[in-house]
Amino acid sequence: MSIETIVISEETRAIELLRLYIEESENFSFLAGTCDFVKAYNAIKELSKALVIVDISEYQEQALNFVSKITSELKNCKVIILSEKPDVDIIVRAMRVGANDFLPIPLIKKDFLESLEKIYNDFTGTVNKKSKCRIITVYSNKGGVGKTSVATNLAYELAKITKENVALIDLNFQLGDVTTFLDLKPSFNISYMLQNLDKINEDFLLSTLEKYKDTGLYVLADPPYFKQAENVSAKELSKLFSILKDTFSYVIVDTSGGFDKKAMIALDNSDLILFTTIVNLPSLRNCQRCLEMFEKSGIDIQKTQILINRYMENDEINSNDVEEVLGRKIYWKVPNNYFTMMSAINKGIPVSDINPDSNVALSYKNLALLVSDSVYRRKMKYE
Repeated sequence: MSIETIVISEETRAIELLRLYIEESENFSFLAGTCDFVKAYNAIKELSKALVIVDISEYQEQALNFVSKITSELKNCKVIILSEKPDVDIIVRAMRVGANDFLPIPLIKKDFLESLEKIYNDFTGTVNKKSKCRIITVYSNKGGVGKTSVATNLAYELAKITKENVALIDLNFQLGDVTTFLDLKPSFNISYMLQNLDKINEDFLLSTLEKYKDTGLYVLADPPYFKQAENVSAKELSKLFSILKDTFSYVIVDTSGGFDKKAMIALDNSDLILFTTIVNLPSLRNCQRCLEMFEKSGIDIQKTQILINRYMENDEINSNDVEEVLGRKIYWKVPNNYFTMMSAINKGIPVSDINPDSNVALSYKNLALLVSDSVYRRKMKYE
């Protein structure tokens, strides 16, 4: 099956380049290139299946409105958005209007062909979980910054948005709180999994891990007894991560603080590390020192991103101050909403189930949109 493709761009050279790339794929055929949204819409309506590539570098609002229209009205249409300005806000907006992928300009051929393969798999129902899996570790070397809140709410929103299987792993073997935050009493925990690595396959994991309600979120809890944490080896944990990657599309890891072997293995295996901190001088100083230790320990600093939790716009220390102290851009800010968050924690449910329209619930939803699929990896190349 060859899927017909329409390219929308103001740049004729961009259209011609995309035509050449598309012709290299046996699964897609180039139908037309245009800068006219009306003509494109009328052409797409006549196709049973269509891929639409939209360059939003010019007329951004009009282009995003067009994407929203076709993705809501034409269910057999998939969209790749291109832009010369791949900032976080634009990426989130692109995914919210229904784009299947986002690629920065100048276009990298390898990334584009990978995107075509993913789109084709979406059309045909083919899933390559091993290559698709993304491991995201939520880390902090300081307690009390809301790391577990970030991990649980992000995992829940990813499961809701992507409709795929997401594993939430509690690697805080002494003081893990994931099950408390989700009001779960699992029959099995990570210690049991590590003792049965040779038996584990996809069916075993999906039937043994605790599924959260009617979502695709599966929780692997911390051991209930301290003694069970003593005999865990680095080799066993590494093998567990490898097995999880074959089954889940996303693995979210909540770690303990510090640099114990469990945390180091999680960090080494991660595609993205959300270094979580709050805005006060002791926390920022700890964060600064830890980032220096990351570099000395050989942890890829490029995959480590700063997440500010409980952020207040009118705080004495603002986001510019934080970036100056850390020498890094802030990746994401979760707003402070004490009463909504405490209500969610006390009831053992995600914050979006308390108030989906609250600023903190919307922030977690948008964070999940940002880190889903291949958006994060491609964006990083252009920062």
